[in-house]
This record gives sequence, C-alpha cells and structure tokens, in this order.
Amino acid sequence: MAEQNRRYPQSLGGVLQLAVEAGSGAEATAPVAPMSEERKEWLTEALADVCKGQMDEVKQMKQCLAFLSKEGTIERERDGEEERDEEEQDQRETAFEILSDLCENLDNARDLMTLGGLKLCLSQYVCHAQSGLRWRAAELIASCAQNMPQVQAHLLDIGALPKLLQLTDTDPNPTVRVKALYAVSCLVREQEAGLQAFLSHDGFSVLMRGMQSENEKLRTKSAFLLLNLLRSHPEQKDTVVSMGMVQQLVSVLRTPHSTFHEHVLGALCCLVEDYPQGLKDCRNPTLGLEELLGQRCRELQGKEESQEELEFCKRLRATCFRGQQSDDNGMDR
Repeated sequence: MAEQNRRYPQSLGGVLQLAVEAGSGAEATAPVAPMSEERKEWLTEALADVCKGQMDEVKQMKQCLAFLSKEGTIERERDGEEERDEEEQDQRETAFEILSDLCENLDNARDLMTLGGLKLCLSQYVCHAQSGLRWRAAELIASCAQNMPQVQAHLLDIGALPKLLQLTDTDPNPTVRVKALYAVSCLVREQEAGLQAFLSHDGFSVLMRGMQSENEKLRTKSAFLLLNLLRSHPEQKDTVVSMGMVQQLVSVLRTPHSTFHEHVLGALCCLVEDYPQGLKDCRNPTLGLEELLGQRCRELQGKEESQEELEFCKRLRATCFRGQQSDDNGMDR
C-alpha cells in the first residue's frame, strides 16, 4: 500500500510545496514562468488524489473501528457457535491489520487517537480472551505511539503503560509479551513522562524478569531496552543497582550463550562506568565475574559476528579487573 501511495506527495503541504517549486523555476534568479496547462492539470489531479486518499483512509478507519466496537462475541461463544466465532475473530484480526497499515502514516495515527481507536484497544482488546487480538492491539498501540509525542501523552493519560507492562510480565502467549514490550518501549524511550510512569510501576523489574524468560525475543528486547534506558538516563543507575541488577545480569550471562548477551554486557558496562557501587558489585568475588569474562573472551575470539560482544567483554573486564591479570594489557577502549 505504501508504494502505491507514493505516486503523489502524501500530504496537502507536500503538494503545495511541489506547486511552489514548480512555479519558481530551476534558478532562483530566473524570472517566474507561467505554469503550463499540463502542469496545472497534473497538480490539480495530485491535490484531488491526496484529498480523496485521506478521506478514504479515514473512512476505512471508521469502518474498522465500528466493526471492532461490536459486542456479542462472548455470548455466541457460550452458545457454542465456534465456527462463527472463528470467522469473526479472523475479521477482527484483519481490521487490526488494516489499521496498523494505515497508521504507518503519522496523520492517520493521530486521527485514530481522535476517533477513540486507542481507547478501544485498551478497554476491549489488550485483555481480550483471544491472544491474536491482544497482540494485534498492542502492536497497533506501538505503531501509533512511535515518534508521536501527542499520541504518547494521550496513551499515558488513559493508563496504557501499566496494562502493557502487565501483558509483558504475565501474558501466557509469547507473541503478546513481545508486542506489549514493543509498545512499552515506544512510550518510554525519549519520553520523560513515560519514563516516570515506567519507574512508578516497577518497570525495571519487568525487564529483569523478561531477560530471565524462556522467550528469546523477549529476552533480547528486554535487555536492549534496559541498555538503551541506562545510556539515556544514567541517573537511573542507583535504581537498578539497588534492586540487585548487577547480580541478576551476571546470572543471565551464565545461561547458555545467546546473541542477547551482547546487550547484557553493554548494560553491565554502563553500570560500572562512573558509578562506584556498580563497580563494587561486579568485583564481588562471589559472582566470579572475572573468570566468566575471561572464558567468554576466549570463546568469542575470532568470531566476526561477535566482535561487539567481545569488545564489551574486554571493556568490562578492563574496567573491573585492570592490572589483576597480565593479559588485560591493551584491552582498554
């Protein structure tokens, strides 16, 4: 759909800018030539196409929301009409997929908020009995919130974050947990109000448990969000270290090796640099971190795909145990 929509600029402002450029000529000092009839016809068609497309997309969103707002699924399930329920669930999932596609356009994401679509997601679908509808609702929330401060503020105001954290932490379906964490990330990163809400609902504990789950994608995304938050908000080191995060991260490193360990090591590097308590925790002999890092360095040596993880290992080892082993020389970055 996105490719088809690129025939013309995707907003009225874009078309108007095109008109200005068309009338100004190639050289700034050249006299303005009258616009040709052919050019006028093209711009008229472009304006009509953009306006029609925007109206059609709003109409599509309204139709999807009207269908998703319908009641009655639970009652029919109780009556045993399973086939009809499956058909209706497929239709609801399709409605969410259409909305997600449309809301890749930021204007549509804002319109969906205005139409009450995000409230509908939270009130009826993030806790729906069907996991396919739960994760699609979370995905739609994430798509709308990404890079949209106005939408982020709206979602925080209507209580989206605690519901999404709960899904991330406890939902029995792995896809729901991953999509919910994606939505959490879109509300928390580069968003001060979102970070404060995240802290007030013990979000770092949710990330810690996510890194300890059996879901590889959830472990990876939890570790990546932790690393990102520590880099963006070093003032939160006190919070995470006081809850035993260093010990938990080292414990995670002792699980069978995985690519997400790169983010875990990056987070540990953040916690030891310019932060004495984190350094002290890493040096605690009971953790056995020095030996673990030495072993990991040997395992990763020569593996091109693991160079960043190896650098984190060397950096952490040098910071915590510099001078304690002769082969530490030259490991500082």
